[in-house]
Amino acid sequence: MFSTFANPHRFMSLTRPLLPILTVVAAVMLAAGWIWAIGFVPDEKYQGPTVQIMYVHVPAAMVSLAAYSTMAISSLLYLILKHSLADVAAKSAAPIAAALSFICLVTGSLWGRPTWGTYWIWDARLTSMLFQLFLILGYMALRSAFQREQEAARAGAILCLVGAVNLPIIKFSVEWWNTLHQPAGFISLTGDSSLTAEFFWPLMFNLIGMMVLFGAFLIATMRSEVYKRQYEAKLARLNRSTS
Repeated sequence: MFSTFANPHRFMSLTRPLLPILTVVAAVMLAAGWIWAIGFVPDEKYQGPTVQIMYVHVPAAMVSLAAYSTMAISSLLYLILKHSLADVAAKSAAPIAAALSFICLVTGSLWGRPTWGTYWIWDARLTSMLFQLFLILGYMALRSAFQREQEAARAGAILCLVGAVNLPIIKFSVEWWNTLHQPAGFISLTGDSSLTAEFFWPLMFNLIGMMVLFGAFLIATMRSEVYKRQYEAKLARLNRSTS
C-alpha cells in the first residue's frame, strides 16, 4: 500500500488539486483566527494584551514539533523502504520546521519580556527548542555537504532520527525540571486545557489553521523537489546518450 501512494507520479497527480484547497483553507482560518484573537478576545487577568502573542507562539511551537516528527518518520521510512518520496518529504519539511522553530523562539522571547522580565532565560523548554532549531539547520547543512542525493539522504536520515530524542524532552521538560514555562497541561491531547473557552477556542482555530498551512507548504515544497529530481534525472540521461 505504501509503495502505491509513494509513487512520485501518483503523488503529483493527487496533490495538484489538493494544494490550492489547503492554501485557501489555511489563509481563511488564520485570518479569521487572528481577527478573533486580536479583536474579540479580552485581555488576560495577569498578562493583559501581551497574551495575544500566544495565538502565534503556541501554534508555531506545536506545529514545529509536528514538522520535525514528519522529518523523523519520513527518514525512518526512507532507511527501511528506500522510497525516494519519503526522503523528499523529510528534506522538504526541514526548512518549514526551522522557520516554525525560529518563530516560536522569537515570539516566546517577546512574550517572556513582560512575563518573566527578560527576553531569554535558559529554561528547559526554551533551550531544548533552540537545540531543535540548531539540529534542523545542521540537518540541512549536512545534506548540502554531499553531492550524491542518496548519500545525503542516508546521512540526513540518521542525524534526524538521532535528534528525534529531543522531541519528548521538549514535550515533557516542564514536568521533568523546575521551569518557568507554562505547564504541559496548557493544551493536552485529550482536549483538556487550563484556558477558559474564550481563550481556548480561538487558539485552537489558529492551531488548526497553522497545521493546514504546514500541510500546504509541505506539499508545495515536495512538488518542487520532485520536479527538480525529475529534471536532473532527464538531464543525466540526456548527457549519457550524447556522450
